[in-house]
Amino acid sequence: MLRLTEATYTDVVAHALDDLPNEACGLVAAAPGTDKVERVYRCRNAAASSRLYEVEPIDHLKADRDAEGRGLEIVGVYHSHTHTDAYPSPTDVKQAPDPSWHYLLVSLKEPEPVLRSYRIVDGVIAEEPVELERR
Repeated sequence: MLRLTEATYTDVVAHALDDLPNEACGLVAAAPGTDKVERVYRCRNAAASSRLYEVEPIDHLKADRDAEGRGLEIVGVYHSHTHTDAYPSPTDVKQAPDPSWHYLLVSLKEPEPVLRSYRIVDGVIAEEPVELERR
């Protein structure tokens, strides 16, 4: 299960909307051994595309360093789908770098954004529950 606070959920969805018409992408960090997202790192989409994302390497490096300095670790990546459902595409599956990561997708296909999270291990996609913590 992936846990998001209202603030981290809002950060991810707002980024997806802000980067239209392109796909947005970023990284999420949590305390080691937990699945509660503590920090969201907006990254630039190096592909600058409405159908593909590529986390800008320098942004990834900055996020890694910042997370480490805060005692956190990168536990996943998020990106938006501007025209399709919140489900990993074949390209997303090929790009899944770490089987322990959470892969968050925000669909902007409908007027109301839809956020879902997945685990991708050896090409197998498994949706996981997302818990929104209200404060």
